[in-house]
Amino acid sequence: MPFAVYDYRKDIKNVLVTPHIRSRFLSMEPGAVASLHSHDLGHEIFLILQGQCEFNIEGDIQVLGPGQMCVALSDEMHQVRVIGDEQMIMYLSVTPHIHPTHTGRNEDGSPKDIRFAPQNAYDQEPAADSIEDNIDRHVQAAQDLARAARESAQIQKNMAEKLKQALENGDKEAAENARNTMWKGIYQVYKSIYAQGEPWNDLAPRAVPNE
Repeated sequence: MPFAVYDYRKDIKNVLVTPHIRSRFLSMEPGAVASLHSHDLGHEIFLILQGQCEFNIEGDIQVLGPGQMCVALSDEMHQVRVIGDEQMIMYLSVTPHIHPTHTGRNEDGSPKDIRFAPQNAYDQEPAADSIEDNIDRHVQAAQDLARAARESAQIQKNMAEKLKQALENGDKEAAENARNTMWKGIYQVYKSIYAQGEPWNDLAPRAVPNE
């Protein structure tokens, strides 16, 4: 099956939204200013495709044009403003994408109250199952993550001793085997983290009725 191809001149939307990453094309009209905010977990990457945009990242202000990119790290306050008389179009991605995703900031930099945006804010449909089933999925994913973390912690402890011994003996093969086994445990933890992100991202926006 062919993979999707997106064009910034017509696909002005979120094109991929998973717990791993949210990526989209975004357009803003001349003079438009985005709200000041930060991301609790995510680093955000901006790539300008058309027009001119002024970025304020932690008080450092610079203007970017087509072909230029910048990054706002997690917890760094940032804001964008379109300058000039041309529509601005950018590609942006935030990784990971875990609700609430955005923390609004006051002018003095203090955080605003936590707000969970609805799924349609990210061009997604609400979860199809009942809220009760969603809660159960979330709890199960949390338990799976806890189990993966415990198993990985034991693997790291066991393999650490073998890795130390292999390095002391100059045994390259044993060192490689120990390292690769450690990675398998870490891999399962990260898979479980993102697996928990899925039911949580479904749950968080609808956990409080009429929010």
